[in-house]
This record gives sequence, C-alpha cells and structure tokens, in this order.
Amino acid sequence: MLRRALSTLANTALLPVRGATLLYRAGRAHQHFFQPVLNGALGDQLAVRHDPRAIALSFRRGGQDVPVAELGLTEFKQKTVIFIHGLMGDELIWQTGFQDAPEGPLRYGPRLAAEAGCRPLYLRYNSGLHISENGRALSLLLTELVETYPEAIGELVLVGHSMGGLLIRSAGYYGSEQLVVSKEQLPIAKLSRRKKLPTAHSSLPTAKAPWLAHLRAVFLLGVPHEGSYLEQNGLLVERLLQRINLFPTRFLSEAIARRSNGIKDLGQALLVDEDWQQPDDPALPRPRTTVPLLPGVHYHVLVGDWLRASRPQALRDYFGDGMVGAASARGQVFDDETALPPGTTVRTARFAQQHHGGLLYNAEVYQYLRQWV
Repeated sequence: MLRRALSTLANTALLPVRGATLLYRAGRAHQHFFQPVLNGALGDQLAVRHDPRAIALSFRRGGQDVPVAELGLTEFKQKTVIFIHGLMGDELIWQTGFQDAPEGPLRYGPRLAAEAGCRPLYLRYNSGLHISENGRALSLLLTELVETYPEAIGELVLVGHSMGGLLIRSAGYYGSEQLVVSKEQLPIAKLSRRKKLPTAHSSLPTAKAPWLAHLRAVFLLGVPHEGSYLEQNGLLVERLLQRINLFPTRFLSEAIARRSNGIKDLGQALLVDEDWQQPDDPALPRPRTTVPLLPGVHYHVLVGDWLRASRPQALRDYFGDGMVGAASARGQVFDDETALPPGTTVRTARFAQQHHGGLLYNAEVYQYLRQWV
C-alpha cells in the first residue's frame, strides 16, 4: 500500500517534467515550420532588411541550401521532377512532413523516386515575396540547372502546390519573354561557381530560357489560378475597418495591411510585375496580364473537393478544398481547348472530400502522379 502511494506521488511529481518533455519533442518535430511561416507572413519585409531569417530561393537537400553546381547530378538524361511548395511551406512537405520524424510515411517525392525511377529535386523559397519575383528567380535557377547538367537532365516535370503552381506559371512567362533581369532582383541563395550572373545593369540573352525545351509536364495541386477567396475576404475586411476609421479599427486595419506581398498577390493571382506595380484602386480589381499556357506541355490540374457530395453544389464550388475555390483551382485559362498552344494538353482531376493540405499526401493523388509523371 505504501509502495503504491509513493509510486503515485512520484508519478504526480514527474507529470510537469514529462509534459515539458513531450512539449519539447513536439516543438522539435515542428520547428522547421517556423521560418517558412514567418517568411510567408512577413518575408518581403525580412528581405528588405536583409534579415538572416529571410529565405532565399534554392534547391534543398538534408535541410540545407544546395548550389546547383553541388547537386552532383550524374544519371544520363534522367527524368527530373521538381517539387515547389506553397505559401508558408517548405521542401519537407513533399518528403515526410516532419524534420525529426524520418520514420514517418514517405510522401510523393521519395515514393516517385523509388517506384518511377525519376530524380526528385526540392525547392524552397521566400513565399512572402511577390509571386513574379520568385517566378523570375525560378526561371533563372532552372536555366542554370539545365546548363550545368546538359547530359543529366532529361524530361523536366514541375509539381506545384497552391502558390507553388503560380510560381511555375510565372516562371514560364518570364522564361518565354526573357525580360531584363538584374542580379539584385533575384532572390537566389547561391549560384553555381561555374556560371556567372550578368553585371547589375546587364540583361540576360534574348532567346527563350533553355529549360523550356526540357519541360514535358506540369502538375498543379490546389492552385488558385483566379485568386484566393481568403485573401479577397481579408482585403475586404481591411478596407471596411479603414472606412470605420476609429482608433481600434485603424490599428487592426494597419496590422492586416502588413501582411506580405506574396499573400496580397494571391488575392488575384498576380503573376507579372506590372500587375502589382499598378496603382491600387479600391473600387476596381487590378487588371491582370494574360499568362498563356506553354506550347508542348501536358498540364494536370488537380482540384480538391472538401465538402461532402450531399452539400449544395454552389457551396461546394465556393469552398473548394477549403482554401481555394473550385472555379479558381480549375482556372479559366485551362477551359478553352480551342485556344491551347500546339502540342499542349490539359487534364483536370477532382478529388472528393479532399482538403487543401490533404492534396499533399492523399493516396489517390499519388496514384494520379504515379500514372502521369
């Protein structure tokens, strides 16, 4: 009896210690989320201040930025699949999802490597920057990749989740246009020692980016091609608070207005510099530059359907996957088959009762990727 009582007292005394240990372990397992979330919320401001916490666009391996020259790609003409996360995400969401839980279930990247024999590469970027800034940088990084490894890169496949899909479309626009780009404009971590950037005031060559010749397929998972209703509603709240014009509402509206440029761009899916550089008229939506699909590319548009089929169709379409409406995820640019460039195809797949984050680890989504990659 005494032994049992002493044991109970000991266990009770140790509860705070055990709870703190569990809390510490949970924090360790999720610590990799902090920097991407911070960058998604305020990354543009971190970049302006040259804050060391600001993420620079780079390939990633083993939790570290990897310059292109150090990727060490050797397999001849291997199909290369590049995974691009969304707002406040990082490269680990394509692998296991947890930095300190390697025993967790493998996700799309490692499984495709094992089962389809492709080469996965993972990208990380500052999702608080303008989408067009990251899109230009992505185009340049892909150019460096194919020029550094001309014998190793075969077909190129791009997989983007949410904002990551918009980066892909923006990169395609800038890769096709080859606009003037300065060194200071490119948020890239480290460039290959084999390749030098132009000087700050010189331009890139006028030919189309060479990575476009390798691009075979693009997979767009839960991408807000027509904008995010969450950001649209956030902007509406900000403007309503401004109109009330009391001290508490001014304080709240100013706090909301500090959200990053990347989040603001999601409201209308602004993919080109000129779109967000226009003066903002609260009474009118910003005019958007048309970003056409790329010729010879097979597009796969994957749409989540979060609500049950018993719910009204209008409600299901509005909420879509819980973060992106169904119409926005389908995208108007993919609807008109008569306007597709030569050799371009579009395939749309809808996944029932699948929320936005679930598109990253759903078995049916993986089987779709496995079939078409």
